[in-house]
Amino acid sequence: MKNSFFCTEKMTVGYGGKPLIKEIEIQVRKGEILTLIGPNGAGKSTILKSITRQLRLIGGTVYLDGRNMPDMGNKEVASRMAVVLTERIRPELMTCAEMVATGRYPYTGALGILSGEDWEKVRKAMELVHAMDLWDRDFQAVSDGQRQRILLARAICQEPEIIVLDEPTSFLDIKHKLELLTILKRMVADGNVAVIMSLHELDLAQKVSDLVVCVKGEYIAKYGTPEEIFASDYIHELYEVTSGSYNADFGCLEMEAVPGKPRLFVIAGGGTGVSVFRRLQRKGMPFAAGVLHKNDVDYEVARALASRVVAEEAFEPISEEAFEHARRLMKECGRVCCCLERFGTMNQRNRELLRLARKWGIPSGDPARMIP
Repeated sequence: MKNSFFCTEKMTVGYGGKPLIKEIEIQVRKGEILTLIGPNGAGKSTILKSITRQLRLIGGTVYLDGRNMPDMGNKEVASRMAVVLTERIRPELMTCAEMVATGRYPYTGALGILSGEDWEKVRKAMELVHAMDLWDRDFQAVSDGQRQRILLARAICQEPEIIVLDEPTSFLDIKHKLELLTILKRMVADGNVAVIMSLHELDLAQKVSDLVVCVKGEYIAKYGTPEEIFASDYIHELYEVTSGSYNADFGCLEMEAVPGKPRLFVIAGGGTGVSVFRRLQRKGMPFAAGVLHKNDVDYEVARALASRVVAEEAFEPISEEAFEHARRLMKECGRVCCCLERFGTMNQRNRELLRLARKWGIPSGDPARMIP
């Protein structure tokens, strides 16, 4: 736990004195983002509520900057830790600007009167999340996505040393998801802030996190860097994926391959086949693909969606064995779709496949012609 700004020691969390997750030991330094991932209901929100003192700990200790948090006063904690949770806040007759301004209350006097400097911080926080157009809007009347941005502005306005967020990208469109995560990364880098959050979007967690905590079962399932956590096989295990697949390299999900004997042979490469493979899957047409090099983006998607794939090792010319395999499979399919307009040095034998198809009278053409 040395040098960590925030850490837990044998923390046990749950409800009504009944443990849900035991002996949690995590740590995060300023300048780092720690992200909790795991299935719905695994306990991610319970952990976040416990470390922010909204739930009483069943066991263990939480330390903030080397101090036991239960021994710290509410105002001191509020001046150092900002919290954005998923529960819907329902303030009465408050504008969005007034909601953001509540982030300044740890710094005001007993009457909670904001100074001109405080309101300037409110303005800057709302500008940062592009919410100035919401300044005078009733907080309860704005959309879920707008509300999320206002709550982030409130956290920024609080000028914390650590921010705790529960599913902060929920309800946000892609533009505002990226903006929110960019803001957090900038705060971490420029403001020397620590961030702890939960995310459902694995691709985002993989890209923005310094550390990842996998929550499942009575104990933390796994804890480490994104490179250690995001392996396809482990993500399948963590989420008990039984249909479709998750690709760790791309950070994306693919549907199941259409069962049955392939009815179309797809010649592709260099990413030209990805959209075609997905379109064929949507149409319910089983297909084969080849010859694809194993370092090709098309190969990864074909492995998930194609009935059969003919592959060659990365950076190697297409071998006679792979060519013969593809030739036989192409003949069995009886139809050929070619996604390529040009054939590179390592890809010349795919040109031969297309010539053979035409020589044998196998119907062939580009995707627009061959896919119904």
